This record gives sequence, structure tokens and C-alpha cells, in this order.
Amino acid sequence: MRGGESAAYGELVVLHAQVAKRTAVFLGAGADAEAFVKAYRALGSFRAGAAFRPWLLRIVANETRNVLRSRSRRSHREELAAPLDVVLDPAEEAVSLERRRELQAAVRSLPEPFRLVVTCRYLLDLDEQETAVVLGWPRGTVKSRLHRALGRLRDSLPDKEVQR
Repeated sequence: MRGGESAAYGELVVLHAQVAKRTAVFLGAGADAEAFVKAYRALGSFRAGAAFRPWLLRIVANETRNVLRSRSRRSHREELAAPLDVVLDPAEEAVSLERRRELQAAVRSLPEPFRLVVTCRYLLDLDEQETAVVLGWPRGTVKSRLHRALGRLRDSLPDKEVQR
């Protein structure tokens, strides 16, 4: 990679830093900077013309999984609790704090594959293709796991409506 390309890709990492940090938080690792270091080091493997955001978020998701595995070997599950009551936009503020906490607890209680797909699609607002790239799954797997995850959320919040 030439120097100019490296600087341009470095700017892309900085541009997408906020969504990458949110990804790390939502997936349970906290805003760990190690994923950014790995992404920066991996810039040489980025294919020009490919979508940068899904590529970066896949590195963050993979690094987050590694961090979580490492933590679980060293400590108890309470270290994994990352605050999910981060307000992302004004629309989020309109939802009651109690309702957000109920929904966040329900999402946290989902099995990992379901939690990951819900996080990518709804908390990070990625489309199906971006979610597939970030998680390294076929698009059909994203669809089926999302469908099953939403069903579980509906069952765990029976008196509340869960949007698709």
C-alpha cells in the first residue's frame, strides 16, 4: 500500500471510530481500542472498492469475541456487563428508560448468535448484507437468526410489542 492510500484508509478508521466503539460496547467488550489497532494494522488487507464500514466492524466483532473469551477465562461474567443505555439519537430519548432497560435485558439474555444479529441490525442499524459481512455469516443465516431472535424477544416481552 502506498503512503497516500495508507493515510486515506487511516482517515476511514477515524471516520468510523464512533460506530466501531458502539459495536464493541454493544457486543460486550466495552470501547476497547485494541480493535482499532488491529484494523489499522490490517489496512493492507483491505480491498480497494470494497465497503469499508462492514470490513472494519467485522474486525471489531472478531476482536470483541476474542476479548470476551479471554475475560471469561480470567474472571466472572459480571465483567462482561457493558452499559447498553447509551443514547444514540433523540428518538432513543423518547423511549422510556424503564422500557429501554427491559428491552436491553431481554437482548442480553438472548443466546450469543441471536444477540449478535439483533445488535448489528437494530442497535448498529446495519442492513442484512452488512450484518452478514460483519458476522461472517451467509445472508440467509442472518435472516433466519434474526427471525428467531425477534420471536424470542416477543416471548420474553409478551405485554410489549417488539418491532421487526
